[in-house]
Amino acid sequence: MKRRSLFFVSPQHVEIREEQLPAPAAGQALVQTIVSAISAGTEMLAYHGQITDETAPEGNNPSLQSSFQYPFKYGYSCVGQVVSLGAGVPAEWVGRRVFSFHPHESHFLAGLEELMPLADSMPIERALFIPNMETSVNFLLDGRPVIGEQAAIFGMGVVGLLTISLLAQFPLQTLIGIDRLERRRALALEAGAHAVFSPEEMATGLLKSILPSPEKGKNGFDLVFELSGSPDALNQAIAAAGFAGRIVIGSWYGRKTVKLELDGRFHRSRIQLVSSQVSTVTPGLAGRWDKSRRMTLALQQLDVVKPERWITHRMTFTDAQAAYDMLAESPKEALQVILVY
Repeated sequence: MKRRSLFFVSPQHVEIREEQLPAPAAGQALVQTIVSAISAGTEMLAYHGQITDETAPEGNNPSLQSSFQYPFKYGYSCVGQVVSLGAGVPAEWVGRRVFSFHPHESHFLAGLEELMPLADSMPIERALFIPNMETSVNFLLDGRPVIGEQAAIFGMGVVGLLTISLLAQFPLQTLIGIDRLERRRALALEAGAHAVFSPEEMATGLLKSILPSPEKGKNGFDLVFELSGSPDALNQAIAAAGFAGRIVIGSWYGRKTVKLELDGRFHRSRIQLVSSQVSTVTPGLAGRWDKSRRMTLALQQLDVVKPERWITHRMTFTDAQAAYDMLAESPKEALQVILVY
């Protein structure tokens, strides 16, 4: 049979191409895709040509090719239905709805270890947020929020909103969201932020003015997450952190240059920069936590947060170029765009 696959062919240019698809091999299932989600973070770096083989992130996607030389496939959130099986696969897999960390294409072959059966109670569109929720859970495992802390999140895209939603369940003293877009700031308030600000307001020192100052010179946030994807925001995060503040860097900048301002205050304040990446669990928790436990928690939180409400556009797979253009050119309107097959 033939399938339709999305290829990144040059910066800001994607194409849907037909490919021959063999029958499932032993141990494989053939999945027909129902919907897939476009990541407005890492995937848009690929769209803009800002990922190289050296800067590519590791993740949970064994189906991705190893090279980011054009043309290449990318994507990591597909929901589909198993339509046929290879030898040795139990017959009850036929007809199952499954999630897979897989690029955008109409059909794909996968081993059973690459497929996550979905509960009947899991809405198809909610399942598309599995990768982002797993990432957000990982941020909190790395950040380790403490009761009564003051926390700030830079970037109110989907991952930022999910992180706000998780942090809102903690007894924090202050939970702040920062984003340049007014609509996303409004969504952050709905997700549980106590207050929201623009980066310009943050630059004036307004954020710190709302925090209690137990001791002069130590005023600032205990915990900061940089999730905006903007290299400039990392310096703003450092400026917002208090004494011994922790900054979890969840943004993937790709080929963008990051120039840090590590002046005397950074050292005197003992600010900690914490890298976070979902391909591993932080070593400090690895004795009790593994990826399976983390995923179980992510699935539970999806039913709590119900993030499908943040889907702004549903577009046909054949209109993929327009979908990417919209995310790139109209971030005020487009938050989460999904492709329907």
